[in-house]
Amino acid sequence: MASPFPRLLPSLPFSSSSPPPRIFPGKPLPRRRAAVSAALQWNRKPQLAGETPRVVVVTSGKGGVGKTTTTANVGLSLARFGFSVVAVDADAGLRNLDLLLGLENRVNYTAVEVLNGDCRLDQALIRDRRCPSLELLCISKPRSKLPLGFGAKALTWVVDALRSRPSGAPHFVLIDCPAGIDAGFITAIAPANEALLVTTPDITALRDADRVTGLLECDGIRDIKMVVNRVRTDLIRGEDMMSVLDVQEMLGLALLGVIPEDSEVIKSTNRGYPLVLNKPPTMAGLAFEQAAWRLVEQDTMTAVMVEEEPKKRGFFSFFGG
Repeated sequence: MASPFPRLLPSLPFSSSSPPPRIFPGKPLPRRRAAVSAALQWNRKPQLAGETPRVVVVTSGKGGVGKTTTTANVGLSLARFGFSVVAVDADAGLRNLDLLLGLENRVNYTAVEVLNGDCRLDQALIRDRRCPSLELLCISKPRSKLPLGFGAKALTWVVDALRSRPSGAPHFVLIDCPAGIDAGFITAIAPANEALLVTTPDITALRDADRVTGLLECDGIRDIKMVVNRVRTDLIRGEDMMSVLDVQEMLGLALLGVIPEDSEVIKSTNRGYPLVLNKPPTMAGLAFEQAAWRLVEQDTMTAVMVEEEPKKRGFFSFFGG
């Protein structure tokens, strides 16, 4: 099977089975060999951990931190790895996941029509032509009112139907959770057994993320991982933005990925073309792919300290001031 992500592989001067080249007899290059062995981990399909389907809710509490962008890029990355993915847009009134995936003109049926018996579940699922392993399911149409009976039990029924469909259960069900902690939030987290908490390094997003973490744990979701979005190292060095280590200390969650600030996000959103499809790849797109890899293997990453810029020395510094 061909590698699903050949562009991540560097051109290797020698194979992993052959010894590294020697410049002088008896003096191998240990550093070069270590670098190659680390690069070769990308020349394989990630090993799926846990029971399938894995139902993951992408939430944050605060709006505008990048939940839908994370759902679109992580879902498409999982599909490109070879896993079947169903992305559910659980925002009834303000859905946007179809726009980010470029599928807005193909939404004819939604989960509400499935529950009403107006269509089958496979008719409401929209397959992405660029990556057939990814399917989109919207809860309702933007201008339609959600029935009073649609709630946590209804969404749980939809996920159970995906689990038992004749074509086979998907490997992942990603639920794009609406902002806030009202009824839409309760509905979105009901069928999930994992949570992906998206936040940014500012105090308003962190306060909401801490509140949402407590609600998820009260609902029985213990497997919570964090994605820190829109990180700028220049502001961190200048002490104008909290570091990822500070965020991790405040929330106390396992770190799944760090997404740098990238101007290509707005361009990809307006085009309906997720970042992970860009060629050449962007830094944010690569970060989303790495986060998806860790999600498959239930792995985490370790934040590193960003060195602060040396402070400017004033006139009195020469006198010990």
